[in-house]
Amino acid sequence: HLDEVFMRFDSITKKYNIQKIKTIGDTYMCAGGVPIKNNTNPVDVVLAALEMQQFLSSLKKKYIDEGKRFWELKIGIHTGPVTASATGKRKISYDLKGETVNTASRMEAASAAGEINISVMTYELIKEYFTCEYNGKMPVKYQGDLEMYFVNRIKKAYSENREGKIPN
Repeated sequence: HLDEVFMRFDSITKKYNIQKIKTIGDTYMCAGGVPIKNNTNPVDVVLAALEMQQFLSSLKKKYIDEGKRFWELKIGIHTGPVTASATGKRKISYDLKGETVNTASRMEAASAAGEINISVMTYELIKEYFTCEYNGKMPVKYQGDLEMYFVNRIKKAYSENREGKIPN
């Protein structure tokens, strides 16, 4: 079942021009702006997260209707610089390092099941397009307290549907 989820996530990351970095167990790591940075990377990553969340919600409903157990998705997003090393010739694989990766991991750990938790840095770049809810502060080593927000939906002006999960 995890294979089905990851295959769908692969198609979503491709759709939004996001690079899959790796999977570790049931963890799926991807990044926008690798290898080419652009101004829409934070928005693209949040749109992909919303689509992943929506896919898992529909899959969860199906599993529950069939009497099967299902796991919850927690998403953490942070925007910032990384150091990337690439390996491979035909299929390039990236290894990301830096405080941005660590902070994204902390955002995921501080998220609630079924939520998309973003750092204040990401919030500042996407707040024009998404409705977000303040989620408090988290202490980060050497950085002080970092504000976090939950992404609720795409703003109505930019959304194709009532739920605010599909962009127009």
